[in-house]
Amino acid sequence: MAEKPAADAAAKPKSKKLLIIIIAAVLVLLLAAGGAVLFLMMSGSGDDALDEASAPQATQPAARPRTPPEFMPLDPIVINLADPGVVRFAQVGITLQVADPATSSQVTAFLPTIRDGILRQVSRRTAQELLNPEGKDQLAADILELVRQETGLISTPQAQSPIQAVLFASLIVQ
Repeated sequence: MAEKPAADAAAKPKSKKLLIIIIAAVLVLLLAAGGAVLFLMMSGSGDDALDEASAPQATQPAARPRTPPEFMPLDPIVINLADPGVVRFAQVGITLQVADPATSSQVTAFLPTIRDGILRQVSRRTAQELLNPEGKDQLAADILELVRQETGLISTPQAQSPIQAVLFASLIVQ
């Protein structure tokens, strides 16, 4: 009888080790499966299979790549401002955002009149107008309208103008 308790003592630790190994293996498998699902969700591959099975193709719009606009930097302009009683200057660097290179070459043909118009627009402003965000936005809108008018590339209800925006590369007021 003395042998029986010794055999039971040896059998119990083995079964606990086996149980721990099985639980650890199940946990590793669950973690691996969870990682695979997470990887598929992050890469988008899992969504494609679900979308094809559940959603009709006609309802999804076709994605087309976005073409970058053309940027046309103009030479910086130094202008006297319209501050009463004080001599103030502004240096303005402007970049035009246009739809394509053809529009860029079309704008280039009108650059002397565009520069003159920009000089006149900025010289009507005071330093205070140029230093606040609303004044900058209004100046950009006025210059955009000027460029569109000079080139004849005006927005219509059927089509937008290929001259998209006026961007300030620099604006220094002294």
